[in-house]
Amino acid sequence: MGRYDRYILSQLLVLFGFFSLVLISVDWINRAVDLFDSLIADGQNLAVFLEFTALSLPSIMLSVLPISAFVATLYIFNRMISESELVVLQTSGMGAIRLLRPVLAFGLVLTILISILAHVLAPAARNEFNERSIDVSQDLTGRLLREGEFIHPTAGLVVYIREITELGEFRDVFMQDRSAPEAETTYVARQALLVRGENGPRLVMFDGMAQTLALADQRLSIVEFDDFTYDIAALTAAPEVRHFAAAELSTPVLLRAEPGFAAEQGLTRRVMQVEGHSRIARALFVLLVPVIAAATLMLGTFSRFGVWPQILLAIGLIIPLQVTWNAAEAAALSSDGLIPLIYAQPALAVLITAGLVYCDMRARRPRRQVAA
Repeated sequence: MGRYDRYILSQLLVLFGFFSLVLISVDWINRAVDLFDSLIADGQNLAVFLEFTALSLPSIMLSVLPISAFVATLYIFNRMISESELVVLQTSGMGAIRLLRPVLAFGLVLTILISILAHVLAPAARNEFNERSIDVSQDLTGRLLREGEFIHPTAGLVVYIREITELGEFRDVFMQDRSAPEAETTYVARQALLVRGENGPRLVMFDGMAQTLALADQRLSIVEFDDFTYDIAALTAAPEVRHFAAAELSTPVLLRAEPGFAAEQGLTRRVMQVEGHSRIARALFVLLVPVIAAATLMLGTFSRFGVWPQILLAIGLIIPLQVTWNAAEAAALSSDGLIPLIYAQPALAVLITAGLVYCDMRARRPRRQVAA
């Protein structure tokens, strides 16, 4: 790799990291606000919130990194044109393909990053996110039991806890159970613990009293206890059979799309195969994203008014590529025979790149003839 290649590649990587950090931060904050509202409102602590936001990062990076690479390439080549660096390189005899070589190397780096995210990190993070969502939804300590509040976790049940210590111990517990039609029972206890049993969570109360009122004859019976166990497994929804979304599965599993497994997960073979091929097509497409940006800016020459026409053209070329992706994905989901259309976007990107390079080479040919 020559000095020019190292110079351009290092500049691209630095700006790519900067723009990625900015864009990921903006997107991450937007998602974190929604997560904060839902998790903190359910009584979850800050650690759970940070865990969920961290698990959302791979999917954010998957959508943001191509944009960062595109913007970084536009910025670098715009600066090279404005400072006449590109003109000097062209007059020294460098052709379009030679000038684009470090950009293609940058595209390879981007392809590797996107491949790791799409095939490994994003599915694993999505799977863990869904698993933790189920755990949090069944977390009675955070969702149902809050200190200083009267909680109605289910019909006919009221729970009040004066204090929850750092060790998870409940102090001064009040619980009224009206779920039985023939009686209502009120429990009070100085201390209580939430423990896990074989059949679900249980509330173990210490040094308390149970008052049972028979509704038929209004007879009240009082029982004092040193310890008493109340089965609260009914307060949590019965665990449902875990079904995996296509985005959680590994790429080999998606491409095989075994009919039996797909039926168990409530998916179709078509949906699984489209998801698997989409990951491959996305990595192939990002290889050419920075090349399209650089080749488009190379169409212009130095101008006091800048290269805004070329920048707008580069953006205009990316938009139909994204439209092609959306249309191809919709078509692939509609018919098994149209699944190969998933690769229409990277194929069109190859044609656009080849056309831009051809135009760059053709535009410079007359200058060499005149100079000769």
